[in-house]
Amino acid sequence: MGKIISLLNHKGGVGKTTSTINIGAGLVELGKKVLLIDLDPQANLTLSLGISRQKISIYEALRGESELVPYSVKENLDVITSNLDLSGAEMELINEAGREYILRELFEAVIDDYDFIIIDCPPSLGLLTLNALTSSHMVFIPLQTEFLALQGLTKIKQVIDKVRFRLNKKLQIGGVIATMYDQRKILNRDVVETIKKYFGKKVFNTLIRDNVALAEAPAQRKDIFAYSPKSKGALDYKNLCLEIIERTEEYDKMRKQLQKING
Repeated sequence: MGKIISLLNHKGGVGKTTSTINIGAGLVELGKKVLLIDLDPQANLTLSLGISRQKISIYEALRGESELVPYSVKENLDVITSNLDLSGAEMELINEAGREYILRELFEAVIDDYDFIIIDCPPSLGLLTLNALTSSHMVFIPLQTEFLALQGLTKIKQVIDKVRFRLNKKLQIGGVIATMYDQRKILNRDVVETIKKYFGKKVFNTLIRDNVALAEAPAQRKDIFAYSPKSKGALDYKNLCLEIIERTEEYDKMRKQLQKING
């Protein structure tokens, strides 16, 4: 069974979509099969990979008009695309029974086909994000290493805790990803230390350094490994993916131990 991971931060511009794409591509480089979910009406993930508008997107699937229809970007990397129509989904689904579980039910048909399903959440804490959290095993929080990025962390943690308590007992914060890091800047170093005080060992050891290749890759409609495989960005995301694999394996061990304890 695949691991479902949401990348969440209600603040924009923190490297959430960049991280979703390149974590997915990095895991493929390490031999995994990955499905990316573009759950953002802005469709930045879809556009960044050069995917044209598809007849069936996440919008149609959420509305119950279709099952999930993956688009193959390359071998072992598929995408469920998005488009601007998704912006109306929250209002359209507000009266649906079990509306928080729609995405979880859609995943049942594909979860055994992939090692990882990675969700690029919208920069909000509405129904789309709630669906992502309700269906996920883990949440990763990308966090720009700037002072303003620290604002709202408490709110994010409160939302995750509420979802765990009410809707998804298995949900946990799997890690915090420090992005756009420049070691020369005292502020960046201070922010990383602050994050570590707040989240402890949940902060990934790998810091995603500020790297022009990461900004250029979407313009070329490529992930960092296809665009510049020897860049700092590619090295950082590959190291991050190694950590992710290690953490998800530990998650599996803990889950199996709990199953034995609970009979």
